[in-house]
Amino acid sequence: MRRVLAVSLLVLLAACSKDKDPDQPAALTAFTQTVEASRVWAASVGGTKVPLRLGLQLASQGGVVYAAGERGDVSAFEVRTGKRLWRTYTRLTLGGGVAVNGGQLVAGSTDGDVVDLDPATGKQLWQVNVAAEILSTPAVSPKIVVVRTVDGKLHGLAPADGHELWQQQQTVPKLSLRGTASPVLAGDVAITGFDNGRVVATNLSDGSSAWEQQLQLPQGKTELERLVDIDTVAQVEGNDIYVVGFQGKVAMLQLDSGQTWWSHDASSYRGLALGDDVLYMTTADGDVVALQGRTGAEIWRQKQLEHRGLSGPAVYGNTIVVADYKGYVHWLDKATGKLVERERAGKARYTNPPLVVGDLVLLINDRGDVSAWRTKALARPKKRKK
Repeated sequence: MRRVLAVSLLVLLAACSKDKDPDQPAALTAFTQTVEASRVWAASVGGTKVPLRLGLQLASQGGVVYAAGERGDVSAFEVRTGKRLWRTYTRLTLGGGVAVNGGQLVAGSTDGDVVDLDPATGKQLWQVNVAAEILSTPAVSPKIVVVRTVDGKLHGLAPADGHELWQQQQTVPKLSLRGTASPVLAGDVAITGFDNGRVVATNLSDGSSAWEQQLQLPQGKTELERLVDIDTVAQVEGNDIYVVGFQGKVAMLQLDSGQTWWSHDASSYRGLALGDDVLYMTTADGDVVALQGRTGAEIWRQKQLEHRGLSGPAVYGNTIVVADYKGYVHWLDKATGKLVERERAGKARYTNPPLVVGDLVLLINDRGDVSAWRTKALARPKKRKK
């Protein structure tokens, strides 16, 4: 494949972090605990011990959370209790999914298979192959299924049987990070970031490009220095799109034209979260940053978790939740960025961001362990050791 997927992510980060050794993650430090987290339930869908950076993100609908494991297990759990409602073994090596909308539950495999299941029963509805590895969550609506593959293609599939309606393709650099951005459906277009540093709005009707915006041009003498992948999922609110790239920019774009409202230098491949006109970002170096949505001005920056391989963030009540490469889950104060709680949910890496459903925050690690957590405010703050 043109993509050099075997390159270690730590080597890639070494190329863009010259002041610290990425092999030495920040040690966990003492903090003042103001909220208390408790595990509500735990389950498993199986996975790998190798950090493959798969896009096996959780999805939820109607009080049910859906999870997929790398070895092909797709399961539905009751959100409140963790009771397993059904389990389907697809016999696929899954790398992207799951996405749910109405009567469809879609996941993708590393062999290019797209499988559609009935969310109520787990029964397979259809399966097609798009001839390239899938490492991100598809986007699903009653009218279309949109799948991003590692060869720079975006596929529009028919919801009824999966037959291909159209393709959109962008050039793929010789070297890129392992991972792809999931498409986001917004009105009549799909918003997707690509490995060449472009953000593209694709018309859902025919796969044509509504607009393209170059977020960052490659710079530098080496292939590593010229990496400008956009691997994070865009955040869309109203007519505003928020995107970020690796060794590039974080920016706010206009949905109907792609015009840039503001942009600032940034580097991220993990993810963004948006809440109350504040944009939250985990950087490639492991900082957690809050930016004003209207201007991009920095509100706070938390640096105590540097080089801990953080997941993307999630907004959960008055906190921001991220998880790391050692299985720790960290709660940060939404207003200040200060650490307020930490629990270990296991020993495996967390690649995908947490999912907030009601008063629960749910996580899945790279071994396919799913857990649900709830927090409450402490009457009296207390000192917590590392």
